[in-house]
Amino acid sequence: MVKKNYKVKSIKKELCKEWLLYKHYAKRIPSISYAFGLFDSKMMQGILTVGKPASNALCIGVCGKHNSKYVYELNRLCVNDGLKKNVLSYFVSQSLKMLNNIILVSYADTSQNHNGYIYQATNWIYTGATKERTDIGSKDNKHSRHYDKNIDYKKNRKFRSSKHRYIFFIASKNKKKQWIKELNYKKQSYPKGKNMYYDASYKITTQTELF
Repeated sequence: MVKKNYKVKSIKKELCKEWLLYKHYAKRIPSISYAFGLFDSKMMQGILTVGKPASNALCIGVCGKHNSKYVYELNRLCVNDGLKKNVLSYFVSQSLKMLNNIILVSYADTSQNHNGYIYQATNWIYTGATKERTDIGSKDNKHSRHYDKNIDYKKNRKFRSSKHRYIFFIASKNKKKQWIKELNYKKQSYPKGKNMYYDASYKITTQTELF
């Protein structure tokens, strides 16, 4: 039934802007290299974006410097309220099938009481949680790579919550085995707990038609 009622396709990153700025809890547009939309008969019901991580150290740290160019982040997943659970996993799995030769990292934010159940449902590798920290941040929540060089941001530090880290490999069978061997993070048991969902009730004003 899900396959008959929903389609997933690549979309222009510009179509994600309203979803990211007003519907997703982060309220910020990340780096976007690939963008996908979830559609019912005509309207877009969700977006998923993939981009290069902000941290080059992360890219190197996953499977070594020689594999850093393959590392990308599934950095946003946002859908309309009221979709059945299996629709979300279908959306993610179909989006991943449109990628190739890539190492994906994604995070579930503990400050939002997220455990990453969608990644567990689609067979990602769980590699533990990051540590809480503070770093330099701007008042408008921009990432450091977008800072104005003429502004001193050092006085404004932002709290960064602990996040569950998940890894997913998309490649040929042999290359996937190689990457798994070179993974620098230890595979751990999936975290459990009660999820809390952020308010995603914002109504998108423009939802593109599939046809």
